[in-house]
Amino acid sequence: MALVEDLERIAVAATTHGEVAGVLAAEPSWGRRLYLVALGTDGQRRWLVLDDDAQPIERRDDVRDTASIVAMCELAGDLAGGGDLEALRSQLTQVRMVEQPPGIEEAEEAALALERVIGAPPRVATPAYLDEVGVATLALERALGELSSPFSTAIRSATGAVDEFVQDVERGYLVELR
Repeated sequence: MALVEDLERIAVAATTHGEVAGVLAAEPSWGRRLYLVALGTDGQRRWLVLDDDAQPIERRDDVRDTASIVAMCELAGDLAGGGDLEALRSQLTQVRMVEQPPGIEEAEEAALALERVIGAPPRVATPAYLDEVGVATLALERALGELSSPFSTAIRSATGAVDEFVQDVERGYLVELR
């Protein structure tokens, strides 16, 4: 079954718990698919993690792992390549056409490769996805002549936001966690 169909199936099943605002798929550990479900509106946001059989997860560590990998993957996709790969690719093309500096083709190829790794939603949030985005971003940064990694710095500075998101999920969790 395709990911879109899985997400739709889980969204339909989650309606028994309230109005579904969104569903994101995650595999916090290899081979185990879980779904982070946002219920209600922003002011009354509730959360639920469902397994592949649409059963609520009650184990706190599973909920934390799911919320954390979802947040990290979303951030990685948003921050990679400076946050706007399409604009970066356009700038690189313009630089190639006007200035033709050495290595510009490599930078263009790296930007395209990163764009492919990030892909279009929906996606499954996994540690492997984070690794792939990190490797592709590092290749782009090196092709652009970066000595340090702005991406790594941005990800490290976002850990507070990830922690806050995980806490928000726990605070607004629909069933009691153990």
